[in-house]
Amino acid sequence: MTNDIPRIAFFPDSYLEVNGAAMTCRRLVGFAAERGYPFLCVYADKIESLTNEGSVTNLALKRSPLAIPMDEGLKYDPLFNRHLKKVEKALKEFKPDVIHLTGLNDISIIAAILSNKMKIPMLGSWHTNLHEFASRRLERFLWFVPEKLRTNIARIAENKIFQGAKLYYKMPKMVLAPNQELVDAISTSTGRPAGIMARGVDTRTFSPAKRTVSDGKFRLGFVGRLRAEKNVRLLADLEKQLLAAGYSDFEFLIVGDGSEREWLEKNMTSGVFPGFLDGEKLAEAYANMDVFVFPSETDTFGNVAQEAMASGVPVIVSDQGGPKFVIAAGKTGFVAKNSQDFAKFAMDLMDNPEKLTKMKGSSREFVAAKSWDAVFEGVYDAYRQVLEIAREQEKRG
Repeated sequence: MTNDIPRIAFFPDSYLEVNGAAMTCRRLVGFAAERGYPFLCVYADKIESLTNEGSVTNLALKRSPLAIPMDEGLKYDPLFNRHLKKVEKALKEFKPDVIHLTGLNDISIIAAILSNKMKIPMLGSWHTNLHEFASRRLERFLWFVPEKLRTNIARIAENKIFQGAKLYYKMPKMVLAPNQELVDAISTSTGRPAGIMARGVDTRTFSPAKRTVSDGKFRLGFVGRLRAEKNVRLLADLEKQLLAAGYSDFEFLIVGDGSEREWLEKNMTSGVFPGFLDGEKLAEAYANMDVFVFPSETDTFGNVAQEAMASGVPVIVSDQGGPKFVIAAGKTGFVAKNSQDFAKFAMDLMDNPEKLTKMKGSSREFVAAKSWDAVFEGVYDAYRQVLEIAREQEKRG
């Protein structure tokens, strides 16, 4: 370690995929590159390669044809450990001070094995509630099973997966998570120090200035994967409640793709589905919304909620999961307990343009100071803390 900057070997389970965890991981690597920090990133790709970009070394490993699809490009390869010697060689050459793993997938399994073998202290970061994802998808998959039994099976599976995940996260010397609820749960169950690894927002890309519509139509928006775990069918229920209450001059702008898109298109009359967007087109879509509706109960953080607020759009989120920690309830959005709450808060903003205008301004101000640099400086502080813990444990033998 030179000049108090630890050498990091990073093993992101999700890196090239389109999701909040992968985007956060790529930004962490970008932060290290911009600062000139020594960094080794080991990830899965379609081809194998070893490249250097300034202070960052990238080792891409190919998954086998037996890799099992998990989610939107993310896979699990039961034969991935065939890369162990190659990764061990890279670690010996790079000489990391800390190994950082991010989940339960094939990449992190290699990280855990080599951390133990090579006696390199490890930090773990929790990015995705896999137990809740699995539960929601299992419940949808078992549609033919009686509801009560289906719910019980899903909850048992969720609990078992969560218990297994907590055992896994006993291996790192410290764990980071996106919200305080998870930090408390992980710290209590693993006995490891735990801290917050929040997510920043790019306020230059996402801005109210990107708005291009002025037709007076009220737009309710959503951005994300259209999958069961995002609870997106609530959007159709919300539309029905608005129509039943006599509202008509509104539109749902639903950005994203996934297995639930076809159902939503069939069951909504005011939905506009542009599919997956990024860059300026995504920024424009956010800015054209008047309220952002995010019904997911499984997200650990909710990057999209921050991006919406940066675009000057107040947010309505579920009281389950991490997004409720991202907003300032009553100032930049609302926390809903059920679909009726989502409708109530949406109607409130539709009926009160002055209140909506004030909340739009407050939303933008609220996220203005949430920079990615501040987030990753905190992560580097955690790396140093892991090294201190390792030194203390070594002294005690």
